[in-house]
Amino acid sequence: MLSRSPRDPAALPRLLITLLALLLLWPGLGLSELNLGVLFDGDNARSMGNFLADFWPPAHDGEFLALLGRATLETLAIATAGMSLALLIALPAALLASRALSLSALHRGGRPAWWANLARWPVRGLLIFLRSVPEIVWALLFVRAVGLGPTAGVLAIAITYAGMLGKVYAEIFESVDARPSRALLLAGSGRLSAFAYGVLPNAAGEMLSYTVYRWECAIRASVVMGFVGAGGLGQQIDLSMRMFAGGEVASMLLVFLALVLLADQLSRLLRARLL
Repeated sequence: MLSRSPRDPAALPRLLITLLALLLLWPGLGLSELNLGVLFDGDNARSMGNFLADFWPPAHDGEFLALLGRATLETLAIATAGMSLALLIALPAALLASRALSLSALHRGGRPAWWANLARWPVRGLLIFLRSVPEIVWALLFVRAVGLGPTAGVLAIAITYAGMLGKVYAEIFESVDARPSRALLLAGSGRLSAFAYGVLPNAAGEMLSYTVYRWECAIRASVVMGFVGAGGLGQQIDLSMRMFAGGEVASMLLVFLALVLLADQLSRLLRARLL
C-alpha cells in the first residue's frame, strides 16, 4: 500500500508570497490606468482596422526601395558604431569596477580591502549613471547638440550601452573561477596578463553571447531613436506615418523584422562556431 505523500513544507510560504505579489500588483494596475476594454470599443476598433488596412499592399516601387535600403544600412551602421564605441568604454570600465583582479584580495581569502572597494565606487557610479538614462533621452540631447542625423543615435547608444555592458562584464569577470588569475598574480604576472590568460578564456562565452544580444537590442533602439530625429529606419517610419503612407510603413516594418531575425541567426552562428 502506497504511503500518503508528505505535505510540501514550502506550500504556505509560496502561497503567502503569491498573495503578497497580487496585493502589490493590484495598486500598480490602478495607477497605470490599464483598461483593455477600450481596444474592443466600436469606434476604437474601427479606427485601428482602417489604420491597419492602409498597410496593404506594402510599398515596393524602385525609388522607395532605394530609400529603404539606405535607411536600413544606416540603421545597421548606427547600431554597430554605437556598440563599438560602447565596447571601448565598457571593457576598461569593467576591469576597473571588477574585483576579479584585486591584489588586496590575494592574501585576504578573496575579499578585497575596504579601500580597494571604495576606489571602485566612482567607476561603478559612472556605469550606473550611464545606463540609468534611457538611450532615447540621450538621443534627444544629442539631436539638440549635433543636429538631426545618425550621429546622435550613435552617441546615445554608445553612452547607454557602455553602462550596461560594463556592469555585466564586471559581474561576468567576478563569476568565473578565480583560481587561474590568482595563481598568475601570485607568480608575479601583471594584471592584464592575468586577465588575458586567467579570466578572459572562461568569460569569453558569456561575454560574446551578451554582446551579440545587446547588438540586437541596439538595432531596435536605433529604430526607436529615429522617431526623435536620430536617423535610420525610425526616422523614415515617422515621416511615412505623418504622410499617412501605410504601405511604406508596412515595408519598413517587414525589413525591421528581417533585421531582428538576421541578428538572431548571427548570434546562433557565433555561439555555435566560437563557444
